[in-house]
Amino acid sequence: MFNGIIFNQGKVHKISKRKKGINLFIKSNLSLKSKDLGVSISCDGVCLTLISKKNKILEFYLSNETLHRSKFKKINKGDIINLELPLKKGQNISGHICQGHVDYVSQVKKIKLIDKSYQMEFSANSKQKKSLIEKASILINGVSLTISKITKNGFEVWIIPHTYKLTNLSKLTMNSLVNIEIDILSKYVKKYFNEK
Repeated sequence: MFNGIIFNQGKVHKISKRKKGINLFIKSNLSLKSKDLGVSISCDGVCLTLISKKNKILEFYLSNETLHRSKFKKINKGDIINLELPLKKGQNISGHICQGHVDYVSQVKKIKLIDKSYQMEFSANSKQKKSLIEKASILINGVSLTISKITKNGFEVWIIPHTYKLTNLSKLTMNSLVNIEIDILSKYVKKYFNEK
């Protein structure tokens, strides 16, 4: 369980391809010890299990299923990844409740600098848009944001300078791919009313 507030990043150090997935190595200053092996870490919004740590290199295994459902199918050495450790009991939830389960991969459709903040539009098809609600939370590359507007081809968010500086959203350009997790509360409510 995460809350989408990013304080740490890492850089893809190595990618080892396997028959049914990849081993992903990320270099990071994230404070972890050997006893933390097996812990879940949000990597660009994808909940991954730490399988090894040597010096500052974190290793994760991604199955073909994870690759298929996330932007990691297009991962490259040198990519910057948003990292978040799981919530601890008593920790403040400054963002929203996040599972690290990607719903779909979206593309950047607009980037506009207004004053000191960035207005960004992301793609969503008609089926995906049914679960999006204006002013609801949404997770983009592991970052908790608020949907400011539902558009014809997707949705818009505003990214303040602080968030822009601390996350890899600053690396986005037109047509960049991002991981999207729809607010779990929105999904539960939608499912409840659809089954009544």
